[in-house]
Amino acid sequence: MKIPKAIKRRDAYLSRIKPFMRQPIVKVIIGSRRVGKSYILYQLMELIRKNEPTANIIYINKEDVEFAEMDTYKKLNDYILSKSVDDRMNYILVDEIQEITDFRLAIRSLVLDENNDIYITGSNAEIFSTDLANELGGRYIEFKIYSLSYLEFLDFHKLPNDDQSLESYIHYGGLPYLIHLPMEEEVVMEYLSSIYSTIVLKDVVQRKSIRNTAFLEQLIRFLANNVGSLFSSKSISDFLKAQKVAISPNQVNEYAMALADAFIVHRVGRYDVVGKRLFERGEKYYYENMGIRHVIAGYNRQDRAKRLENIVYNQLIYCGYNVKVGAIATEEIDFVCTRGGETIYVQVAAELSKQETIAREFGNLLRLKDNYPKMVVSSERSFENTYEGITHFYIKDFLSSTLTPTII
Repeated sequence: MKIPKAIKRRDAYLSRIKPFMRQPIVKVIIGSRRVGKSYILYQLMELIRKNEPTANIIYINKEDVEFAEMDTYKKLNDYILSKSVDDRMNYILVDEIQEITDFRLAIRSLVLDENNDIYITGSNAEIFSTDLANELGGRYIEFKIYSLSYLEFLDFHKLPNDDQSLESYIHYGGLPYLIHLPMEEEVVMEYLSSIYSTIVLKDVVQRKSIRNTAFLEQLIRFLANNVGSLFSSKSISDFLKAQKVAISPNQVNEYAMALADAFIVHRVGRYDVVGKRLFERGEKYYYENMGIRHVIAGYNRQDRAKRLENIVYNQLIYCGYNVKVGAIATEEIDFVCTRGGETIYVQVAAELSKQETIAREFGNLLRLKDNYPKMVVSSERSFENTYEGITHFYIKDFLSSTLTPTII
């Protein structure tokens, strides 16, 4: 097996995985197709070979025709056992493992051998969160891989950190393969459209056996046009009924969950900041990749606020925060973010030129009486850095901070 030359490193992910290497814990690497999961495996193999030149690495890529007939857990298990050794660690890496029927049964057996260090990737969250939880209990840890962050985008494309680069990032998104294409509208959008079609077909329609594909497309378009709006399955169903599309709330919920499981969208629940509880109804949807969102909805000037909110959300989850939409009485806090023992509040505003907008965006945060850090992120470069003790970030500075524990 040859590792591709000139791999672009994504050290933020490697640093999270490294502490669990050589441990009898299955490392589960999940994310949308083409976000770079395979290249995370390549980087891990490089690291293993650097530390152990004679390491026994067993690599299986289900997108490689060589492994096309490996379609059952028994074949997977037999192949790995045939390549294993007894006198040293076996590093087992399986890419897109969800293509193997009942793969969890093989993994459950293989992890019992302390000589096996196992890494698997996949493109469907439901399979891993349910099947592996049932089979492995506490013997696995999950790492979510996202599209490139803004700083990764600059590094991959060798771009300066300026407003033009920021606009390219927001417009085209952060799929790693874009470094091999000219950054031209027609070329990039054609590539993104093909990726989007593949994800919908393989990870939503086929995997969920969805028959009403016409409604699925309408739902995807609806969510793309309403990024950051608060909905429930019933409210979406009611809206579509008004458009002469009859669909039940249960089916809306089922399809929306399928889109989230395939990492097309992120589904974000609503959190009562005062009562410290999640609401049962009401959620927002954000797109995992902005370029794919623009394939669906177009790149329109009037969508600036939606794009900004989506980009801020993506940066927060890339930095490891668990993000919810906050509610305090009848007001909304865009994002309540927790990571480890820390909490931050983030409000997003496209512009801060009007006094009433300033009063609303900062005022919602000022109503929170705890001492957790609070900030407003906007596309207003010239606005002051703080307002009544609340920090303001220009969007490019926010994305460039690596969000950082030091800034926050």
